Amino acid sequence: MDTTVFADKQIKIMSDTYGMLAFTGYLQPQFQVAQEKGADAEYQGGAFATNASNRFRLRRGRLRADYLSFHKDGTPSTFFVFQFDGTEQGVNIRDFWGRYYENKWQMFSVTAGMMARPFGFEVQLSSSSRETPERGRMSQILMKTERDLGAELTFNPRAKDAALKNLQLEIGVFNGQGLAGPREYDNRKDVIAHAKLKQVKLGAVKIAGGVSGLFGGIASETTNLYRTQQVSGSWLMMKDSAAGNIGKITPRQYLGADLQIETTSKDWQTELRAEYIFGKQTATANSSATPGSYPVEENVKQPLYTRPFNGAYFYFLQNLFNENNQFIVKYDWYDPNTKVKGTGVANANGFTEADIRYNTLGLGFLRHINSNLKLFFWYDHIKNEATSITDFTKDVNDDVFTLRAQFMF
Repeated sequence: MDTTVFADKQIKIMSDTYGMLAFTGYLQPQFQVAQEKGADAEYQGGAFATNASNRFRLRRGRLRADYLSFHKDGTPSTFFVFQFDGTEQGVNIRDFWGRYYENKWQMFSVTAGMMARPFGFEVQLSSSSRETPERGRMSQILMKTERDLGAELTFNPRAKDAALKNLQLEIGVFNGQGLAGPREYDNRKDVIAHAKLKQVKLGAVKIAGGVSGLFGGIASETTNLYRTQQVSGSWLMMKDSAAGNIGKITPRQYLGADLQIETTSKDWQTELRAEYIFGKQTATANSSATPGSYPVEENVKQPLYTRPFNGAYFYFLQNLFNENNQFIVKYDWYDPNTKVKGTGVANANGFTEADIRYNTLGLGFLRHINSNLKLFFWYDHIKNEATSITDFTKDVNDDVFTLRAQFMF
């Protein structure tokens, strides 16, 4: 989690020797056009209504309050953050957490509350700073809403002459369902760890990166569990109906690595970003997203499905003439089941839409009008693999164009 606080753009309501209160906010009105009516643009801001192929939306409306208290010697003591998100669909919390700084060694801090999961790069990059309208499909599926309720220990040397000042280590314990569900529904917790090398200059470029791991799971509440197995040369989704499956922990295990490289030139700066994640994901028959509550249909508890997955994203960002104009190319893929592909993804083999691989190529232009307004012009070309599942025997027409304004203070 980034420990940088109180940037110049924040409105400082109260500031004295021992504390500082500040507010920030932004809103993102946008207009979108899809290839067809009813496009399932779940990862481009939400699905379109059955008879609609264009729409106005208020994608995000955030208001955040930060309070940082200091010791008499000027070192940080306690940090509180409260953030709300309001759209035409309602108002929800986002960040509600507090942090205590250790100052004997100036190396550690402890955070508790609703916070961003300490995993990877894109998940932790704020929507107000990101150059694309949305995070990639992989990030949204594996880390829905990005935040979770828990506690975290951070190693982040703050002394200017600290030998390890460019190293940040984070480890946290979280409920698992995040904001996707109303409460914890089993005793299994997610343990998430992240090791980050902060940006260092090497000649004409700056490099940063990290490695991450998530180790969690879901306790089964039925005797039936499903996983992909090979039978007589074919991959099938096979049922395990052992009585001992009730209470068994089904895995959610992710490993990832991320890298960011940028040139030192500002007017024509080039930046490259990449992140790769693989592992095992437990979800449901029709979705590979972590359920926000234990899956139930018509008052019947549903079986859990465990799939091996991988995915990645790649950014190319290029300043044009100055920092106010930026051209962006982004490619990402998410394969929810790496053991089966193409026509092998068939209902007859036990597979569903949740097993289909997607590749997305995004192209865009970002224009900074001033310090309080920027405009996004973005096109997502979304391609699903051709399978044997009805409606997915060829690529679906679900491309989306987004025109967004972001106002901020």
